[in-house]
Formats: sequence, C-alpha cells, structure tokens
Amino acid sequence: MRSISRFTLPLVAALSLTCPATAQEDNSVPWAGLKDIHLNVIPRTGAERDRIAKVTAPPTDFSAPWTFEENSGGAQTVRARQTADAFSQPAANLSFEQELDFKVGNGMFKRLWVSPPASTIASDGLGPLYNARSCQRCHLKDGRGHPPEGSEDSAVSMFLRVSIPASDSAEIETYIAGTHPTAPDPTYGTQIQDFSLPGHAPEARMQITYDEFEVPLSGGEHATLRQPTYKATDLGYGPLHPGAMLSPRVAPQMIGMGLLESIPAQDILAWADPQDTDGDGISGSPQIVLSDVYDRPMLGRFGHKAGNPTILEQTASAFAGDIGISNPIHTAGAGECTDAQTDCTAALHGGNPKQDGLEIDQTGLDLVTFYSRTLGVPARRNVDDPQVLHGREVFFETGCVACHRANYVTHRLEQGNPASFQLIWPYTDLLLHDMGPGLADNRPEGRASGREWRTAPLWGIGLTETVSGHSYFLHDGRARSLLEAILWHGGEAQTARDTVVNMPPDDRTALIRYLESL
Repeated sequence: MRSISRFTLPLVAALSLTCPATAQEDNSVPWAGLKDIHLNVIPRTGAERDRIAKVTAPPTDFSAPWTFEENSGGAQTVRARQTADAFSQPAANLSFEQELDFKVGNGMFKRLWVSPPASTIASDGLGPLYNARSCQRCHLKDGRGHPPEGSEDSAVSMFLRVSIPASDSAEIETYIAGTHPTAPDPTYGTQIQDFSLPGHAPEARMQITYDEFEVPLSGGEHATLRQPTYKATDLGYGPLHPGAMLSPRVAPQMIGMGLLESIPAQDILAWADPQDTDGDGISGSPQIVLSDVYDRPMLGRFGHKAGNPTILEQTASAFAGDIGISNPIHTAGAGECTDAQTDCTAALHGGNPKQDGLEIDQTGLDLVTFYSRTLGVPARRNVDDPQVLHGREVFFETGCVACHRANYVTHRLEQGNPASFQLIWPYTDLLLHDMGPGLADNRPEGRASGREWRTAPLWGIGLTETVSGHSYFLHDGRARSLLEAILWHGGEAQTARDTVVNMPPDDRTALIRYLESL
C-alpha cells in the first residue's frame, strides 16, 4: 500500500516533480510539466508544428475523402480483412526482427496458464482466483468482450471492479491531488474473480438483469434500450463491505495501443477544459495516475477510466488481476488475493527461481507488451461512398468530434520505433467526460468520478461484429448497436445525442454508415 504522505501537493505542483524535458515544450497549456514515457523524443521544429497543425485542422470540405484518411494507423495500417483475424495482424511497418517478437508475444498472449505445481514451468502459476486463463480468453481475436447471454454463457470477457470509499488517508491507494479517496474492498480487493482452482471458492458470480424501454426518434422511428442492474451473488468469502461500489467492465479491443501511447501528452492536454471555459458544454479532464514503473504522475490513457498510463502497466495489471500471474510490477504469487483470503495467499504458486521467483519475468512481460503495442489498425472502408461522406459531415456538425477527436501526429521517436511520427485517426481525445446518470457506474477511479469515462477510440469499430461476432458496445456491452450506444450518451454529450434523436432519419442512417466505415 502506498503512503499518502509522499505527495500532498496541488496537481500542477505535483506534476512539476517529473523528469527534465527532452523535447521542446509548449508551456501555454495546462499541466505543461507532465511528461510522456518516451525519453528519446526528437523535438519538433516550428515549421514541423505548423505542418502538424495544418494536417490535423478540422475539415471544411466534406465532398471527398481527406488525404490519408483511409490509413487510420498511419504506416501501421493493415488491409481490412473481412475475417475474425482483422484485429490480429502485425503493424505493417514492423521490421523482420520486430515481427518475430510480435509472433512470440502473440504466443504468450494466447498461452493457457495452468495451476501449480506443473511440469510446464513456462505456463505455471494460474490463480488461485482468476477471471480467465489467458489474455486471449478476454480479448478474443484481440476484439472487445461482451456480457454473458443467457444462463449458460460465461462472463469470461467481462468482470466487476470493486472499491470502497476511503475514510482514512492511510487507506487511499494513490496520492495524486484531485483523486477520489477509495480503497480496495477488504475481502475482495479491486475486482471480483469468478473462477478458481480446485479447493478454492470463486469470489462471486456476476448476475445481470435488464429492464427495456423505448426511445422515440424522428420520422416515426424508435429504438429499444436495455438498462442493466448488476449484482455479485454466491459470494465465496463472506459479505462485501457495506460501502462496496461495483462497476462492470468488458474487455476493450486491442488495436492501435502503441500509437495511442505515442501521442504527445501535451497534444491531449491541450484539449482539456475542466471548467468549460469556452462554454461549449464539453469539459474533458485528464486522468492523472502514479506510474508504478516511472514512479511519477503521468497521464492515464488505458482502461475504461484511463487508469493506467502505459501499455506495460496495463499488461502487468491484467496478468495479476485477471489471471493471477505474478510479474515484475505486481509480485504477489497469489495474484489479487487479499489478506482475508488466507487459503488463497497460502496456496502454492508457480514462481520460478530462474525468473526471479515470478510466474512471468520481465522478458515475457515485455514480449506481451510489444505484441499489444504493435497490433495493426485496419484500413478504413468505403471512404468515398456518398452516404459515408455525408455521415462524416453529420458526425462533425453534430459535435461528436468534440470528444472523439479525429486525428493526431505521434511523437518523432528513436529510429526503428514503428509508432514514430505517424498521422493517425483514432477518434478519441483520451480525456475523461461526464456521460450523465444513465451511464454512471457511481464508482470513482483515480480522478474520474462515478459519472466519468475515458472517450473510447472509434477506429475499427465497424469491424466489431466481423471480429467478435457481436455488436455490443460501451463499457458494459449494454448497447446492442451503434445507435443504441449513441442514445445512451448523456451529460456532456446530451446535446449531441438529442441532435441525433431529432435529425432527419436519412442523416441518422448516414451517421451510422460512417461509423461502420471506421
């Protein structure tokens, strides 16, 4: 448990404690002291910044595709396959040696872990409590997860986060100013594991019930939404804390993560407007988290509430929390078991002396991280289709782009880094936004309130059904179509959502067609 006493400074002051800059900074934006993970950034010249501003400027002409728009991931873009492997291709610009690392990382991503002791040391260490036996089991084909369908369907690609309000500063997990004071449930930790090894009870079973209601749309059309209610039932280790807050999460898609990691932090922070000073109703805020690797505050980018700053830390957290695998960042052999779960903490684990007593060592963790970092982004489809072009215009005019920022240019990085200096089109600002009471999980995480979520990237969203075999969206998969996902938007997105409800049906159809082309 981290001590609250290390930083009690205001946010801006805390961020000033980070490493000296290696690149020219624009100190005109808030949080200018916040640094990226990339230490070998080549500074942008004034002429280069002008070029970038020009190429990423909002469009004025919607009559034809924009230059390079079809290459969503820049040079990492891959051909859009119409198969379930569309999200599983290596980035197009990997070297031969990098592609070999990608394939080894892919093998480890798919590896089925087994319970200790096992003769297969490389796969030894599952559990004792877990949500899945491999990364691939949650991120099937590197796509998004889904809620269980019917009593026989497993919730393997979905789980419940849990935390409690922290009443004592010593309980607070992080010390970044502005962080909501929360702590793990004393018995169940930070997430509910619904599988276990023999001899151990699963922590709980996730139960979902839905209430459906209709939403009238213009032109006499209507849509049906389903409001979920979540419960943790069949609790294996006693009651939850009376103040326990549960939040459902489906596994997100994996593509383009290395590119998102390579967007300059200040390009993201430049869009932050927590006080809505421009009066447009959009007040995106950055998630700031303590990096376990760099031991300093960093911009959160990954996870539904941007709770992790780097892919490495996101990967290490998933190994420990989802599979129960100890690693160089989370070293406990029992994974996420708590002190209250004595049989779990005392169980035999698969730590190998040749791997520093861990179940996956730094080399293995780095390979899975590299794989996650270098999955290619499928190319856009039908970019010159008249209906798609019209839908793009509707997307911009409706205000969707206020949060789903269209494009960026990544850092110019060291030679050989495949994410270096790419014009990309992820359609996200990576900031936190109040999405209203309908989508609220009422569970704060870091600096995100119980109503705030990170803007989800939209690239590849039109291939969801091709890859994952379903069309479920949002953090908990409640939306069964892109239209339903839009209709759940509230809070800062309420005006845009209402515009979609009231626009001519042809415009609404074109908007969905555009999203399907991403």
